[in-house]
Amino acid sequence: MTVSENAPPGAPAAVETSAALAPAWSHDATQATALWHGVVVMFSTPGCVLFLTALGFGTLVRDAGMTLGHALFLSLVMYALPAQVMVVDQLQRGATLLAVALAVTLTAVRLLPMTVSLQPYIRRRGGSPLMQFAAVHFVAITAWIEGNRRLPYLREDLRLAHFLGIGLGMVGATATGSAVGFVMAAHMPLTMQAALLFMTPTYFLLSTIAAATHRRDWMAIALGAGLAPLVYVWMPEADLLVAGLVGGTVAYAAGRTAA
Repeated sequence: MTVSENAPPGAPAAVETSAALAPAWSHDATQATALWHGVVVMFSTPGCVLFLTALGFGTLVRDAGMTLGHALFLSLVMYALPAQVMVVDQLQRGATLLAVALAVTLTAVRLLPMTVSLQPYIRRRGGSPLMQFAAVHFVAITAWIEGNRRLPYLREDLRLAHFLGIGLGMVGATATGSAVGFVMAAHMPLTMQAALLFMTPTYFLLSTIAAATHRRDWMAIALGAGLAPLVYVWMPEADLLVAGLVGGTVAYAAGRTAA
C-alpha cells in the first residue's frame, strides 16, 4: 500500500502513516479475507459488549411475553438495540403501531449522519451498489466506531468487504446474545433476571454519558432523566418518547441560543 485513496493531495506524511498502520493481514488480502477478518471482530471487546448487552434484551423480550422468534427477528432485521428496546417496551405498554413506528424513527435519525460519514470508505468505484446498500443496514454505533477505526488504513478495494464482515459479526453477536438471554431467563433466579433486564438500559445510559462532550449533551441527559418519571405518571404509554423528545429539543435549543 503506497497511496491512501482518501489522503489529500500533497500529504505524503499522512500516506506513510496510513500504510504503516495497515494491519499485516491486509497487505496481500483478497476481499474474502477482508470479509473474514471483519467477521471475527465479533470475538473482540466490541462484540463481547454487544453480546452481553443483548442478553438483557433477550430477557426483556421474554419478560414482555414475546417469543424467541420475536427476539431473533428484531435482532436480525432491525439491528439497533435502542430501537429494539423501544419496540418491545412500547408494545408491552399497549402503544399503537403508529406510535411505535414514530418512536423507532426518532431513535434511528442518529444513524443518518453516521451513514453519511462512512460513505467515503464503503463507496468504491465500480463497486456493487447493492452491496453498498447492504452495508448501510449494519450502520449502528458499534459497527460505525469499528469502521471508522479500521477502514481508513485498508486499501480501497478491501473496505466494503471488511465493513460487511464487521456488520455480519456484530449482528451475529447481537442475535446470539438475544437468544441466550431469552433462554437463560427461564432458568435463573428472579434477581439474576432483573440484573439482565436492566443491563440494556444501563448500557445505553452509560454510553450516552460517555459520549457527552458538550453542555447541551449533559442538559439533554439530565432533562430526559428528570422528565421520565413525571411523564410516566401522565402518559405511561409514551413516557420514553416524550421525555426524550422534550429533553433533547430543549437542550438543543438552549445550545443554539448559547452559541
